[in-house]
Amino acid sequence: MIGPPATPHRAAGAGAGVLAALAVVALAAPRPAPAQEAPYFITYTHHMEEPGSLEVAIAPVFATQRGGNDFLASSLELEYGLTGWWTTELYLDGQATMNDSTVFTGWRWEHRVRLLAGERRINPVLYVEYEDVSGAEKTMFEVVGHDVEADHGEPNAASRREREHELETKLIISGQFRDWNLAGNLIAAKNLAGEPWEFGYALGLSRPLGLVARGTACTVCPENFAAGVELYGGLGDQHAFGLPDTSHYLAPVIAWNLPSGLSLRLSPGFGLNRESHRFLVRLGLSYEVPDLGRAVRGALGRAHR
Repeated sequence: MIGPPATPHRAAGAGAGVLAALAVVALAAPRPAPAQEAPYFITYTHHMEEPGSLEVAIAPVFATQRGGNDFLASSLELEYGLTGWWTTELYLDGQATMNDSTVFTGWRWEHRVRLLAGERRINPVLYVEYEDVSGAEKTMFEVVGHDVEADHGEPNAASRREREHELETKLIISGQFRDWNLAGNLIAAKNLAGEPWEFGYALGLSRPLGLVARGTACTVCPENFAAGVELYGGLGDQHAFGLPDTSHYLAPVIAWNLPSGLSLRLSPGFGLNRESHRFLVRLGLSYEVPDLGRAVRGALGRAHR
């Protein structure tokens, strides 16, 4: 829907409310030691959600827009571990453009499947996603084809009338090398309205700041932090493959994984050419509910006491 002129807090407010509600449910579940998550926003690794666990997250991004209005886009993310090798995730997206309006832009449903069992030096994962979004979509969780800054300059009233049904696939290659995670994603996306295949890439390198876990719970200690860098961008399409008329970004990333199950991530991003947004800021806030079924049963049991 189109709302009044946008303010930044409106885009993420609903997602924060859902996140808080799930956190209340999670209090009924016993909590194991949290896993150290990679800090990336764009690059996927081989690590999957624990079976039966639900992660709820919001991931707003603020971007400057030359020749147009700056904007804040956000996504509410629900990730569930179906098995140890299969994770599924639902996204609900929206954006608020300064001096324009606030709009819901659509939804996406992804599946990630590990192709080999066990931990290996190189771990391949297959990613498949279906998208039903409008032309006003601005979360930029992937950059493919000839996606450029100018695409986001159109007023919401016009761009929201465009409907895009897309299939997106990724080959995820990821591994742990000593204390470092190195991950690469090759992306192929197709608009199902008959558009050509579009291609892109994402690369990530990160490591935890501390390697030795303490015997007691600790909030601000090195082992709860991970830092790294991402590089991502478009590679043209099947008719014009390559770097001309594509955008590319370099983004340092940092994550703070708290013992409570809450994780915070931050990433300033910098456009590397004239086709890119000059500056992006991404923020991630997530909460993991381990053993969702048990957590819900515990919450219902408390409610009936």
